[in-house]
Amino acid sequence: MSRFARVSSIKEALSQPTVAIPVLFRDGVGIISKAIPSSVGGLDVPRTLSKEWSARQGLKAEAGSAVVLRSLRETNVIFVSLGTSDQLLQNYRLAGASAARAAGESPLAFLLPTEGIESPSRVAQALTEGALLSAYNFKDRGDAINFDVVPVDVPLPTVEVHDAVTGGVAIGALVAEAVNWAKFLIDTPAGDMSPRVLAGAIDDRLSSDEHVRVEVWTETKIREERLGGLLGVGVGSAQPTRLVYARYDPMPGVTIPHVALVGKGVTFDSGGLSMKTPEGMMAMKTDMTGAAVVMAVTSLASRLKLPLRITAIAPLTENLVGDKATKPGDVLTIRNGLTIEVLNTDAEGRLILADGLSLAVDADPDVIVDVATLTGAQNVALGDEVGAMFVSSEELAARLASASERSGEMFWRMPLVDSYESHIESDVADMKNMGKPPRAGSIIGALILRRFTSGKPWAHLDIAGPSRADAPRGFVTKGGTAFSTRTLVEYLTDLSKTALRNSTGAPTTTTTELPTSE
Repeated sequence: MSRFARVSSIKEALSQPTVAIPVLFRDGVGIISKAIPSSVGGLDVPRTLSKEWSARQGLKAEAGSAVVLRSLRETNVIFVSLGTSDQLLQNYRLAGASAARAAGESPLAFLLPTEGIESPSRVAQALTEGALLSAYNFKDRGDAINFDVVPVDVPLPTVEVHDAVTGGVAIGALVAEAVNWAKFLIDTPAGDMSPRVLAGAIDDRLSSDEHVRVEVWTETKIREERLGGLLGVGVGSAQPTRLVYARYDPMPGVTIPHVALVGKGVTFDSGGLSMKTPEGMMAMKTDMTGAAVVMAVTSLASRLKLPLRITAIAPLTENLVGDKATKPGDVLTIRNGLTIEVLNTDAEGRLILADGLSLAVDADPDVIVDVATLTGAQNVALGDEVGAMFVSSEELAARLASASERSGEMFWRMPLVDSYESHIESDVADMKNMGKPPRAGSIIGALILRRFTSGKPWAHLDIAGPSRADAPRGFVTKGGTAFSTRTLVEYLTDLSKTALRNSTGAPTTTTTELPTSE
């Protein structure tokens, strides 16, 4: 099911079958803005909700808590909690998601009081993201239901505020659509999403985006480019390996920031000859999340018209057992000439990313970021709601941490421990692809990848845990999450704004705010 967001008037809103009213809690008492009409759908709307009433109805002072007052003849009303702050963007994401779930298949209007809101655009974006992300359903993508955002104030919002809300809703809809597109790729069964099919799906979308050029490399081209890690992982599968190389350049010949994004694209991971357990294989269709993320981010950068360059690289393959499969002890040669002894064929992501990172270095970007469901150790350390972030540059680390906070996607910076380099020394190659299990698995993976970045500012996002959800929570739906997409968009938006300020010497102004958050 798809939701389409728009800004509508209070008159239109009151004719919708479901209307959501935000509630702000102060000392346990629910406060409803004076900008909300005193009557909605035949229901008298009070200015306060007592502690006792809220407790009886199950409405809590937690963002996203909601109660539905159903009508047999007129409009259903949803009271949805913003918690104790009407400034935190995550509260609006949770409120939007909760209201959308409560409305079900019914068109929904959300009344948004704007008085005192520091950034109406950002609030509207967050609200829209929450509603549309929560509405994603892999099995039901045909129906379209409207999500109306209705700015209200006394007497009315100013033109400036109305325009800001309109811009925020438009951006939120773009962001959510890109994330949901990536989630659909991730959730598609591996039998229907081979490397060739995934490359085609990416090509179909990005080729229609302005200023984006897409190349899909077949195995002939991959061999010519000497991508030994990618070929070595895919050799056990009957499905041909692919690589997608996309470039977004909206201002050719102009000096603007250039970011390379590299995403792991293993469309199914059996572990190869170092085979996983049956349980460990069940969700391995999601091992191409990194590829889906970096391509969604590239598409979104074009649709948001961000003034920067992106080189996006997605090596795509399956890691299966076959008569030609790479064997433990084999040595693979990566594009840059370094060799890796493969002692565990289930540590395959670093092998294909090594080639991807080598290609990224050749593009000579200012920054490289890779995204991968790389290690089970990340999930053990941080669980399924927090990603691991390894960064070689303090400035880049600060920017990504800030972007993570604004997006509401949690990352925790992990150390690059130089002394652990000894763990990957090999007697027959430049390195081996594993350390000393079960110690420091995520760190070892990052240290291997660092060897292929040629000292450029680089970040590695290990999202193995939060890349999928076993159950819905907040605006996160069950299945693939496309985690890190919104963080990277926040980062790129901030980077482009900073570059514009530095080039002009003055703050940037835009007709529509780009997607940033408190």
